[in-house]
Amino acid sequence: MAEGTLPNNQLTLVKYDNPTLVTTHDKKAQKRHLQAMGGRPTTPGFPQAPNIPGLSGPGNVCQDAGMSKKETEEILNAILPPKEWEEEGKLWRQMVSSVPATRVDVINLQEHLDMRLKQRQARETGICPIRRELYSQCFDELIRQVTINCAERGLLLLRVRDEIRMTLAAYQALYESSTAFGMRKALMAESGKAELEMKIQEVIERKENLERDTQELRIKIEQLERKYNEQKDAEEKKHAEEIQFLKRANQQLKQQLESIIAPKKGG
Repeated sequence: MAEGTLPNNQLTLVKYDNPTLVTTHDKKAQKRHLQAMGGRPTTPGFPQAPNIPGLSGPGNVCQDAGMSKKETEEILNAILPPKEWEEEGKLWRQMVSSVPATRVDVINLQEHLDMRLKQRQARETGICPIRRELYSQCFDELIRQVTINCAERGLLLLRVRDEIRMTLAAYQALYESSTAFGMRKALMAESGKAELEMKIQEVIERKENLERDTQELRIKIEQLERKYNEQKDAEEKKHAEEIQFLKRANQQLKQQLESIIAPKKGG
């Protein structure tokens, strides 16, 4: 990497001036410089309006429509803070460019956007952090170009950008909370599922035991019915034999009686 060049992880579609070497490493001096440039901390997810010279009030109403180049640069630096990085023990700073954009710059911006989307393999549809980052850089560059020609219009676009970011942050927080809620419900359902599976297994085992008992009882019933039928057949056979014996005995007695009575009638 050449001296004073922007690191690859800080490449952006926003147009910046050439880097300048910061001769001091005094952190307090850097902090005072950033405060003078309008930079101040913001609450994550709820962007605050930058401290813009020439503007006042909660609505950021412009007091002076005719702004000088210096005031425009201050507004640009407040909207897009300078980039700083260390290289070989040296601190470099790169300010946002205040050069007005031409039609060719807009065309080049579109080409660079398409090229970056292709290089970083951003997805064309759905949620894609890479695509969102590149389009956010493109929007910042458009804000820079518009602010140079009309600071009021640029500040209005800044409000639109911050509102979009705040809405996306709210949706992201909602998505994360809903994801956590879904995970908790899934874990609860998983634990309940294991309990239900145990109950189902118990019911299945009980059903199998009952079916086994039913089968055993059915076999016993069949055995009892067969035994009863055999006893019934034996008793009926015995009863029939007794009847036949009694009939024969009766017939013999009848014949004997007739033989006794017949001679008496003849005499």
